[in-house]
Amino acid sequence: MGAIGDIDVRALAPYLAEAAPGLGRVLGLDKFATGQSNPTYKLRCDTRTYVLRAKPPGVLLKSAHQVGREYRVMKALEASAVPVPRMLHMAEDAASPFGRAFFIMELVEGPIYWDPAMPEADAARRAGVYDAMNQTLAALHDVVPGDAGLAEFGRPGQYFSRQTDRWSQQYTASKLQENADMERLMAWLTEAMPPEDGPEGGQVALVHGDFRLDNMIFDAKDPRVAALLDWELSTLGHPLADLAYQCMQWRLPHQGGMRGLGGLDRAALGIPSEADYVARYCERRGIAEPENWTFYLAFSFFRLAAILTGVVRRAHDGNASNPETARSYAAAIPLLAGAACALIDEAPQ
Repeated sequence: MGAIGDIDVRALAPYLAEAAPGLGRVLGLDKFATGQSNPTYKLRCDTRTYVLRAKPPGVLLKSAHQVGREYRVMKALEASAVPVPRMLHMAEDAASPFGRAFFIMELVEGPIYWDPAMPEADAARRAGVYDAMNQTLAALHDVVPGDAGLAEFGRPGQYFSRQTDRWSQQYTASKLQENADMERLMAWLTEAMPPEDGPEGGQVALVHGDFRLDNMIFDAKDPRVAALLDWELSTLGHPLADLAYQCMQWRLPHQGGMRGLGGLDRAALGIPSEADYVARYCERRGIAEPENWTFYLAFSFFRLAAILTGVVRRAHDGNASNPETARSYAAAIPLLAGAACALIDEAPQ
């Protein structure tokens, strides 16, 4: 066994034999082709197969790629109604045999749907999958952070203000060229900021941060979520951030690599409308339907554009997990920023 990507399996095997002997003897490591942020591998041992997820190499942006946070939140949710893989081992940077933090979790088997139109499924399956996603999102936001040991997982209150500031800084530090729509968005979001979402309003929840169809593994038979993955951006925040982020998918084009639902006959496909999806979520949680929906959607478009800017920058600097895919995201950034500005222009004044 030698190096797989940038991980030396010869160093990993003796480390795990001492630090996590219950995993068994390491036989090999295979990199998953998907994933842009934290490199993810199939870890084959003589007992069973696991998943290893690590920080990427190179110089990283501040507060990015915190695999320790992913491990902590999934470990805390193992006893909840939110489906997550079982966490098995965590190694911080200083302890890692290859110098970068990583964790190991169980391998959950089942289909992942990369296309939100789910062409491989029938209408009944699509309807069930979308309802299962809705149920999982409501269950996540019903988790009381303190009860799960996550009271200190983030700062309560002013979520959108802090996130707008954070992603504006990340975008500015990562951008390779100017984009007038992104500049306009950063200014508009600051001006249109809704009232503080603090404990007084009951709006502090555990948010996933990247809640979308292809970050879930589904049961092969029943339309239920078997595992919700990719918790790198999770924190304490406003639950409508997750809801609006997922609802971007209804508004993005289906063509051009964006994998949206725009232009499709969703009713014929068995996929609910955005309005019905939002209403079902609110019904499940016993809350009123959201006001300021334009703000939440525009924020979501901006945030995703800022995230992709960082991915493109890592590809430019030679540190991306999948460089070719990362470079293709460069075309998506102006599309997202333009869509957000169109939302602002169309909103009632």
